[in-house]
Amino acid sequence: MPVMTTGISDFDRAIKTGRPPNVVKLFPNSKALIVSGKFIDRAMMTKGKSIAMAANGRSNIIIRGVLQAAHRANSAIIIEIAKSEGGSSAYCAVNYWNIARQADALCNELGITVPVAIHADHYGIKKEQDVDAAKIEIPTLFEAGLTSIAIDASHMPDDKNLLANIALNPFIPSWAGLETEVGEIKGKAGLSTVDEALFLIKGLNAHNIFPDWIALNNGTTHGIEESGQGIQIDLTVSIHDALEKYKISGAQHGTSGNNSDRLREIVARTRTTKANVATALQMISWGLEVNDYGNALVDKKGDFIKVEGEGVSDELWAQMYAYADSKGWKGGNYKSLNLAFENKIMSQPKKIRDRMAKRVEDFVYNMIVNVFNGRDSAPVAIQKILDAGSYDPGAKVGRFEDPSEWTFEKISSRAASIPSDKGVKGNFDD
Repeated sequence: MPVMTTGISDFDRAIKTGRPPNVVKLFPNSKALIVSGKFIDRAMMTKGKSIAMAANGRSNIIIRGVLQAAHRANSAIIIEIAKSEGGSSAYCAVNYWNIARQADALCNELGITVPVAIHADHYGIKKEQDVDAAKIEIPTLFEAGLTSIAIDASHMPDDKNLLANIALNPFIPSWAGLETEVGEIKGKAGLSTVDEALFLIKGLNAHNIFPDWIALNNGTTHGIEESGQGIQIDLTVSIHDALEKYKISGAQHGTSGNNSDRLREIVARTRTTKANVATALQMISWGLEVNDYGNALVDKKGDFIKVEGEGVSDELWAQMYAYADSKGWKGGNYKSLNLAFENKIMSQPKKIRDRMAKRVEDFVYNMIVNVFNGRDSAPVAIQKILDAGSYDPGAKVGRFEDPSEWTFEKISSRAASIPSDKGVKGNFDD
């Protein structure tokens, strides 16, 4: 039942009821509305044809700029970090175990009054042996304040993907946002199919697992590369339509490689409610020249172009460039500068840090308002919390697949009949 409390704002009421137990325990006196990813998904579904940005917070500066943009747009937001970015072998100083603390501190400092979910993106399971380690590690993520997770076992065959999701589900709080994946994000190779998606979601449903989002390989790539093919809109529509009765929303990865018109079409034609933006925010914060949708531009020598008076100081950029050159890093490998230079970035004068955050804010604000149709989604999410009277809105559907048809033995035999092309091997995590 909705909580009935007089004399306080809806935001304050949501603070009292909407924050999950792990967040309350970590931040008992906080005024940050950190909530389950489920509420963000529900808000975007209710608003209609609306996507929440899931911003990869590779640095404290990026998290600051994203939160400022969300507050300015009155939009619900997801702050996330992927396993490759912030796991136990990270290339960012922001990680699974400190991202909630950083987001909470910034929300309180800046007076942010929009709902924020903290998401473990691409929690990768690359082989069956990874499952046992994940059973130990996943609970620590929620102990550290995360409120949502993406189990990404899409690197493995379809039956192993499904079985890994089933095996790990008991270690994920029932109230947490849940994303699953079918097909790695690797451009035109190994595109996801309707059969693969139905296999995964039907099998999960039979085991009482009801994800909020599904991520596909629908033609995008991660990183700085602009994709000529880009998001396959019709493919995405066909898969989302096939999954309609399961009420699962889409999670769009590889957003940085697609222009705004293509992203607007995803908003208009599909059931997508979450879109990841990562590399673009990194490049923008540093002060590199980008096109209108965040792809960093290069000069005739193939070097990134630093905009005078934007991002990090010219002196620090020279250090970053020299360090990357000494490591032989080019293009997307510049991401590893995050870990090496976070402390130097944070030790710059406030004027520099503020302009970095402002550049991120302006880019994110434009995407939320003019591309994702996310403006004023925050009150919708807050109302969802008040309607639930809880930190857990529950599942969108119940079980209707027959468990006897989805035993472990039958899962393997069913998978054998699915035509599947996983594409080329490689590292496609971010």
